[in-house]
This record gives sequence, C-alpha cells and structure tokens, in this order.
Amino acid sequence: MKNRSILLLLLLGLGLVACETEFTPDDADLDPEIVVEGFIEAGDEALPPFVLLTRSVPFFSSFDPDEFNNLFVHDAEVVVTDDLNTYSLEEFCVEDIPEPLREAVLALLGINIQPDEELPNFCAYVDTTGTLQGQIGKTYDLSIEVEGKMITASTTIPEPVPLFDIYFQKPTEFSPDSLLELRCSIDDPGGRADYYRYLTEINNEGFVAPFQSATDDAFFDGQSFEFVLSKAESRIDPPGIDTFGLFTLGDTARIKWCTIDEAHYRFWSTLEFNAVSQGPFSSYTIVDTNVEGGIGVWGGYAVRIYESIVE
Repeated sequence: MKNRSILLLLLLGLGLVACETEFTPDDADLDPEIVVEGFIEAGDEALPPFVLLTRSVPFFSSFDPDEFNNLFVHDAEVVVTDDLNTYSLEEFCVEDIPEPLREAVLALLGINIQPDEELPNFCAYVDTTGTLQGQIGKTYDLSIEVEGKMITASTTIPEPVPLFDIYFQKPTEFSPDSLLELRCSIDDPGGRADYYRYLTEINNEGFVAPFQSATDDAFFDGQSFEFVLSKAESRIDPPGIDTFGLFTLGDTARIKWCTIDEAHYRFWSTLEFNAVSQGPFSSYTIVDTNVEGGIGVWGGYAVRIYESIVE
C-alpha cells in the first residue's frame, strides 16, 4: 500500500507538470500609461503634498537602472483643488537643487538614500509656495494635463483614530531579552468603515512600510482592540525568521500611524497582495487605482506619530 501511494503521488506530479501552461495577462503588452503617485498629509510632522509622474513599463521586460531617469514625465500642469482654493504644483528635479540641500529635500519627501547609493535624478511636482496644507475632513481633487491627456483623482483625509497603551514585551518566555514585540490598542469607531496604514522608523533612519502595511476594521469594527505592530523590514536585506518584525532593546522606535479613505486603502491592499503573493501558485491581481485617465494613487493621510525607547 505504501509503494502504491508513492506511485500515485508521482503520477499526480507528472500530470501537473504535463498540464502546465504559460499564463500571459491580457494587459501585458499595452502601451505605456501615465503612473501617478501623489499624497497629501495632515497631522503630526505632515510631509508637504507632492505628486510623482512616471510611465509604466511592459509586464515582461527587464529594467535597467540607467533607464530610471527616463521614466519621469515632465512639463505637466498639476493642480490640486479643495472646496475653496486651487493650487498649482511646480516640477523640480534633484539635479536642479544645490548639492548641500539635496539630501534634506529628499528626506522632506520621505525618500531616504543610503550612503552607498547613487543619487537618482528624482523629479516631483510640489507646492513651492507652501500654501497647500492638508486638513482633516477635507477632500482634495487632483487634475493633471500632460501630453494631450487629462488625468483626475480625488481623495479625502479622514478623521484620525489614534493608538494608545503602546508598550514592548517579549513575544514568548523563551525569546531573548534583546528582542521585543510592540503591542498597542485602538478604540475603533463603530457604525462606519475605517482604514489604516502604518510605517516604522528605527533610530532616525527613515520610515519604512512593512510588507503588509494597510488594513480595514472588518474584524474589530466598534471595538477596543489590542494588537501587535510588527517592525517594518528592509526589502533589500531582510532579517532572519527569529528576528522578523521584532524591535531591538535600546533602539528608538517611531510609529507613523495613518487613517486613510477606502480608495487609498484598496490601492495599498492590492499592491501589497501582489508583492507578497509570489511563487507558482500565486494569483495575478490588478492593482486598484483611484486615478482616471492613468493609473496609480492620489491618497490622503491623517497622521499620528508615536516615539518610544524600546525597553
């Protein structure tokens, strides 16, 4: 019986291999589209509003870092409108900024360049007047005219839902004393859908989003809920499984806790699902977009930042 079972498994495996077919997404070879990545924040240490405009690349293609600068879309008319005012965003590129200020400007936009990295000619559209400030509860409409196209999007900065009772503890009694998990609580408002996203920062090295950074309140709507927040890990040099998501004793940890609207949440949820769903049995998922006339996201954040020594 044992030999027969092994034979059946072998035959099943051969059958799966024989039935394997190459899957090509319907949109694999479409013409390049304008990709929008823009954000507006309100709350603690809010970043200035900015919009990145790039071009999509084919599904089946190699990406040469030397081609990075050619992806940016220039000479666009980018306008943000709220219920009272209209703001024009101006384009600037890293190479146009005096060298002593470049790193500071990139950090202001939340872009962290490592000391051994070559600085790309990063381009963005920003409010150079400083008059566009995100406000809680407001809706912001984005319009972009470029290359004969009109691209539009809209986002709302929702009411923030803060964290409380933030503390560190050993994940198990057998864990080393130097590695701790972060626990916190939230009073989720009832009777409405809420959406959250978070990033972590260690020792002022810049905020990083975890592999799955966004969630809704489907499982804890209207509840006072305690949960674990994992430390975000580097995509380039991820840690071992024994330290993944844990904080190191003595470090300074900062949490950027954000409340976002549904369309903004669906963008991150589908994007991160694709990022973590790899392998032969993963599913092909189209990333949700709230952009009309292009693809990408225009998203609002209600931001709360929490800082604590890991102890």
